[in-house]
Order: sequence, then structure tokens, then C-alpha cells
Amino acid sequence: MVDIFYPLQWIADKLTYEVFGIAPDTRLAASVNFVIYDVMKIFLLLALMIFFISYLRTYITPERTRKVLGNKKGIKYYFLASLIGTVTPFCSCSSVPIFIGFVEAGVPLGVTFSFLITSPLVNEAAVAALWATLGLKATVIYIVSGVILGVIGGYLIGIMKLERYVEDFVYKIKVGQQTTKPDELTVKERVNIAFENVKDIMGRVWVYVIIGVSIGGIFHGYAPEGILEKYAGKDNLFAVPIAVLIGVPLYSNVMAMIPIVESLIGKGLPIGTSLAFLMSVTAVSLPEMIILKKVLKNELIAIFVSIVAISIIFTGYLFNILL
Repeated sequence: MVDIFYPLQWIADKLTYEVFGIAPDTRLAASVNFVIYDVMKIFLLLALMIFFISYLRTYITPERTRKVLGNKKGIKYYFLASLIGTVTPFCSCSSVPIFIGFVEAGVPLGVTFSFLITSPLVNEAAVAALWATLGLKATVIYIVSGVILGVIGGYLIGIMKLERYVEDFVYKIKVGQQTTKPDELTVKERVNIAFENVKDIMGRVWVYVIIGVSIGGIFHGYAPEGILEKYAGKDNLFAVPIAVLIGVPLYSNVMAMIPIVESLIGKGLPIGTSLAFLMSVTAVSLPEMIILKKVLKNELIAIFVSIVAISIIFTGYLFNILL
């Protein structure tokens, strides 16, 4: 099988061993080579993925999303909301206006949460970085897990009838209609929008990529072999919940976390435990809870965090068994 990233590895080897003059088979060489190669590979896949998804997004607007999901009930709409969350440009920073817009438009609370759970978990940046670092199999597992978590979390919140824990003012807000007409955009305009999104997102995440890959490079070169497998391997019954409990109160850009998780896996941390840690940091970060506090009461936030955390723990155990 042809390694499409071989040119990047060749460049990394040239820079590490010839330009920088670092002796092969040393810890420093392993770390530097890892950083150079991963940074190039993530940037390449990130640019391609952002362009593709951004082009697709020109056909999707918040107003169109609300019309599709408004006043709709049934498990298929939880799946639909979760799937829409994978291709929409909303992160935890925009949770409040999106939440308000969905509720005002008549989207059921549970369906709204399916969207909110999946949207920050699965996006083009995370997919590109995971693909570049952990490979296609782990990426597919992550995407499927993110969608399923959104469906389960939203469905449980929906059947619990928790609307009373949404602040009253949310139901009184009227959201304006979308004035743009995406169907009238030309191919050239869509391409230009996609290019602008590539520049914008790359400009905002490049530093996180470099920081994350650099930390991962340190783990890759200097962490003792098998130490994580020894203390947090599949045989440790409490490894997954401990990883989730550590991740929930943390906040980090997903782009910075993925290379670190890659190195942890390389040193023996099981994939299920690793993905559970990554999901807990991304899906229920403290800043997102602070933002949602503006529109949700403490009881609903606590239920939301508990459901997502328990679901992530279950997912981690499941994939540790399967992989």
C-alpha cells in the first residue's frame, strides 16, 4: 500500500537528521521528527477537510436547520440533529444563541441537546487531526461515537421532560429570519467562502496544533515505554472513569489534545480510554457550562454533564473491549 504521506516523512527525516544534525536513534531525534511530521500532516489534512466541509456548509444555514427540526419528534430526529451537528460551524462559544434559536423555533429540548452534544465533539478540525494522527479506523470510531453520544444524551433529556429547567426568557425571545439565500450562490462564491474559512480557522488553531504536537513529541520521545499501559491499561477497571473525571473540568482546544492523545496511545494507553478522555475535555468543558448557565438552570446542567460523562465512560469501556 502506498503511503501518501511519505513525502512528509522524507522532509521530516531530512530536517531532523541533516539540517538540524540530530543523531538518529536518540530520544531527541524521535521527539523532533514526530513534531515536524505531525505538524505538516495535520495542517495538510486540516486545510483539505475545512475546505470540503466549508463548501458543504454553504448549503446549510441555522434557519434551514431550525425548519428541518422544528416541532419534530421521534428517534430519527435525534439522529438527524446529531448528524447536522457534525457539519455545522458551531462550537461551545456559540451554544447560547443556537440554543435560543432552536428552542424559540420549536425544536424539542432533547433534539436540541443532541445537536449541542455532537457539534463541539465532531467537526472538520477534529476529524482532520484524528485522521492525521490516529488513522482512519480511530477517526471513524470517534465520529460514530460522537453521533451516538448526541443521540443518547438528547433522547434521555427529551424523555425526562426537563423544559422547566430552561430559563423563562428563552421561550420569549424571537429570533429573526435568515435573510441570505444560499441556493443563489455560484460555485465560485462557494469556493471563495470555503477558502476564507480555511484561512480563518487555520489562523485560529495553528498555535494549538503546534503546542499540542510539541507536548505529544515530548511524550513520544521521553515517556518510558509501557508506563501508561501498566497503570491505565485495559486491566485497570477504573482507568476509563478516572480519565473522564480528569477531563471534565479541563478545557483545551481539541486540536491541542489530539496529538497528546496520540502519544499517550503510542505509550500504551488504550484507545477507548484515550478517546474517553478526549471526549470529556471536548464535550463537557467548563467554559461551555459557564456559557450555558445563562440559559439553563443548575439542575439541567448537572443532568446534562452526568448523562454525557456516563455515556463517555460506557463508550470508553466498549472500545477497550472491542479494540
